[in-house]
Amino acid sequence: MAGVLSGIYSTFVRRNYVFLSTIFVGAFATQIAFNTGANAIWDSINRGRQWKDIKHKYMEAEDDE
Repeated sequence: MAGVLSGIYSTFVRRNYVFLSTIFVGAFATQIAFNTGANAIWDSINRGRQWKDIKHKYMEAEDDE
């Protein structure tokens, strides 16, 4: 266990710029994953009630007139 922690320390925490870069990249990746997951959940809950789902009905009716 000490060898694993020592390896993590020497790779990510020893140099400040590597540590900060790891934090920023991790935060950016977490934000993308959270937004993608939240949008997927929102779309599945509101399927059929969003503009992207019903737009074709109104666009065709507008073209007929």
